[in-house]
Amino acid sequence: MKVMVVGGGGREHAIIKKIKENKSVSEIFALPGNGGIAADATCVNIGAKDIDAIVAFAVENSIDFAVVAPDDPLVLGCVDALNAKGIKTFGPNKAAAIIEGSKVFSKNLMKKYNIPTAQYEVFTDMDAALNYLETAPIPTVVKADGLALGKGVIIAETREDAKDAVKSIMGDKVFGESGSSIVIEEFLTGPEVSVLSFTDGETLIPMVSSMDHKRALDNDMGLNTGGMGTVAPNPYYTEEIAKECMETIFIPTVEAMNKEGRSFSGCLYFGLMLTPNGPKVIEYNCRFGDPETQVVLPLLESDLLDIMLHISDKTLKDADVRFSSGSACCVVMASKGYPGKYETGFEITMPLDKNIYVAGAKLDNGKLLTGGGRVLGVTETAPTLKEAIEKAYKTVKEVSFENAYCRSDIGARALKANN
Repeated sequence: MKVMVVGGGGREHAIIKKIKENKSVSEIFALPGNGGIAADATCVNIGAKDIDAIVAFAVENSIDFAVVAPDDPLVLGCVDALNAKGIKTFGPNKAAAIIEGSKVFSKNLMKKYNIPTAQYEVFTDMDAALNYLETAPIPTVVKADGLALGKGVIIAETREDAKDAVKSIMGDKVFGESGSSIVIEEFLTGPEVSVLSFTDGETLIPMVSSMDHKRALDNDMGLNTGGMGTVAPNPYYTEEIAKECMETIFIPTVEAMNKEGRSFSGCLYFGLMLTPNGPKVIEYNCRFGDPETQVVLPLLESDLLDIMLHISDKTLKDADVRFSSGSACCVVMASKGYPGKYETGFEITMPLDKNIYVAGAKLDNGKLLTGGGRVLGVTETAPTLKEAIEKAYKTVKEVSFENAYCRSDIGARALKANN
């Protein structure tokens, strides 16, 4: 069986390594992949947003199954284009991917179907937004409507910060056309939880919960990043809360999308805040999270490709979906300076027998060199979270490249919660 995975980061590397476990897979192609993924798949220099080239490659190479992993191609309709050529694909179609593609759509969906979320207002006019901020509760959250590489959300601690955020998003267009509309919403407090879920639009099966670490520096200081590490499961996400989320958020979301004629099939990501008033949705993603995938998939005991095939056939209810009762920790090793300015091109040495998911690296004359801000994620699993964290940091010491940086406290907050 020939499989194609669209994307080129750590998340895609984790997906590819898991798909490789299926004995029926003869070849895996990554479009575009990266220097580290090249050890596990054939990388093809086609960008994840080049839909026409992706479809042409799939047809020419008789691809049996495709996985579209990143948000951009999903929102652009990559799944629709592949399906139109008769290629089975994992991921939501364009109509369903809007759940991440437009914050305005997702907030309005939650309001319409009484799915718990922060109170909000939508603005298409900058002056109206600035006027609203004169009396809005502070702190507040300002969000660009469309995709912005995961950076379109600004938490404003003061009224001036909030106004500056609106001006930069709507006036200066720092996120391009994604900022033509904005959402200004209530600032929620409580532990954050990420829950990825498998769904075929009828059945929904949540995966293991996880806890992301977004800030660049220890003790959650520094700038927001794409994620500096994760642990799973999230200790704040109890069985009782999981049951409540299933009843008030997960199933209602799938049903709401069906009622809107936008049936969702693929991986639906729920970004949750466990507030004093119960769990609320902060955001939806229409795909596997990064770096959450790097801790969730190593705990999956059943066959990922088999689950994906069931989802594309709308038979998820018959799939074998089992997760280990253990824990996982992923420590992201980044280029010093990320998410600001950083240098690349340094040689990477690392053990090849470990779960190391490469995100930003390139091959040059057979050498693996750093090629991005987040370079790789080191993941370890163990029966307990404490052991998983200790193992991950031990493996971090076996990886080296110049200007390497990682947080030293991934999982510390989770351990404290466990105790």
